[in-house]
Amino acid sequence: MAISGLLRFWHTYKNVGRIREIVNVFLKHGFGQFIEQINLHRFIPLRKKLKVFGYWPPIEKHTIPERLRIAFSELGPSFIKLAQLLSSRPDLITRAYADEFKKLQDEVPAFSSDSAKKIIETELRTSIEDIFLKFEDVPVAAASIAQVHRATLKTGEKAVIKVQRPNIKDIIETDIAILDIAARLLVKYIPESKPFNLPGIVDEFSRSVRKELNFIEEARNAARFKRNFTDDPDVYIPAIYPDFVTERVIVMEEIKGVRIDDVQGIESLGIGRDKLAIAGINAYLKMMLENGFFHADPHPGNIFVMSDGKIGLMDFGIVGWLSPELMENIANTFLALVDRDFDRLIDHYIELGIVAEEVDIETFRKEFKADLISLYEPLYGLTISEINFAQYLDALTYLAMKHGLKMPSDLLLVNKTILILDSIGRQLDPSFNLMSATEPYTRKLAKKCMDPKRIFEKTKKNIYEVSSFLTSTPKQIGRLLRKTLRDDLGFKINPIGMDRLIKDIDRSSNRLAFSVIVAAIIIGSSLLIQSGIGGKIFGLPAIGAMGFFIAFILGLWLLISIIKSGRL
Repeated sequence: MAISGLLRFWHTYKNVGRIREIVNVFLKHGFGQFIEQINLHRFIPLRKKLKVFGYWPPIEKHTIPERLRIAFSELGPSFIKLAQLLSSRPDLITRAYADEFKKLQDEVPAFSSDSAKKIIETELRTSIEDIFLKFEDVPVAAASIAQVHRATLKTGEKAVIKVQRPNIKDIIETDIAILDIAARLLVKYIPESKPFNLPGIVDEFSRSVRKELNFIEEARNAARFKRNFTDDPDVYIPAIYPDFVTERVIVMEEIKGVRIDDVQGIESLGIGRDKLAIAGINAYLKMMLENGFFHADPHPGNIFVMSDGKIGLMDFGIVGWLSPELMENIANTFLALVDRDFDRLIDHYIELGIVAEEVDIETFRKEFKADLISLYEPLYGLTISEINFAQYLDALTYLAMKHGLKMPSDLLLVNKTILILDSIGRQLDPSFNLMSATEPYTRKLAKKCMDPKRIFEKTKKNIYEVSSFLTSTPKQIGRLLRKTLRDDLGFKINPIGMDRLIKDIDRSSNRLAFSVIVAAIIIGSSLLIQSGIGGKIFGLPAIGAMGFFIAFILGLWLLISIIKSGRL
């Protein structure tokens, strides 16, 4: 067994209790057949197996996406986080599931302030009294990974402390290990799930949530945002107190203000909501199209309006990165749409790398262009301020699903962030339109692409790639020829459906062997009864009668399992 196999076995053994809990929750919500398909039914306790033997619990009157959302909610922080991630991937899980997962919020109760203080003191290696003049026991916010308390530092500065939940890292690491196993089992036993790249989803989820678990990383993100907005008159980034930052605790300056969605609170401050909407979107455009580094969790609880009219950002655990090439492509894609140049628009989609290699480009161009024209032409009858940018992104996702496009995770994070911003902007100012606010930035970025220095850099990069290709090609051809001459050239063929066929043959063989054993017990019992030896039950030899009884039970069990499989 390879080392990776041993590690997986160890993880499975170590996490068997949690696996049983997960299996039971899925069983409770009507996913018993799915559990059996991926061979996890062995984790169902015998008591429950006997209870459901020959009887499937009634399925709740909910749709499958609803039942899955309820199950994820019951399974706690890791699954809630996973659902939140999947809600931004309708291209992978279909819109019905994505819409249902959007309903999942961090519905986690707060943990005790005593536990929070203990964690703070352990992490900072000093007592609460040595750091704070005042510490508020009641948290101001509680989420799946951490909760936040207000405090006053010894220096008199108002601060907030973000403290990780007790044992949350172990819980999430356990669930990631189980999800990894489940994803591999799904690919193995349900080949139809391969196109969804489930191991890739678990990998993306694990990378994202592990970053959130490291508050030192969050402190670095906050410092980067503060540098980027040092001279900005409209945005304020709170200071981080570096002496009070560890992986599990982070202390930062408190922002005094009202939530961005608190319309009455904003009006009481005497701040114009239309100006606020523009300032907010300008801040995000600067992050996305100039800095290439953006705050990717802009829900209203993380954005505050301060008394001086500035926008204060909080919570820097989830961030997105955009390469200069991706920023240019986003801007050019937008401009091609505005200019009604569909051929150029398709070229930019291809440059974004979202078209699969196996796709026939000419056929794709023809069909995709037809879809784009039918979808977007009606928009051109409107002025640019009447176009809803959120609907544009929504339509783009729909087309991606229809044509099997692979959306990069960075692009989807941009998509999700812009949709949230559009919603907040319209709450602040009903006449607000993201499209109008975005156009100047995209034009500016598109012009930047034509800068001679930028063109020179691109040309230099292309020349380097061509020279690298020309240098390496003879070596690769030589390697291919040597392998061919040594008869060492092979082709890997993966027959579709072979795994299921092997599984069916395996199951049939087991049933056949089981039937032979039952038949042998019947024959042996008959011979014992004919011999008349031993004690008697109902006038029959006891051992022979017991043999018949055991054969009856086993035969009945076999019959029910065959009926349940639907392959009588």
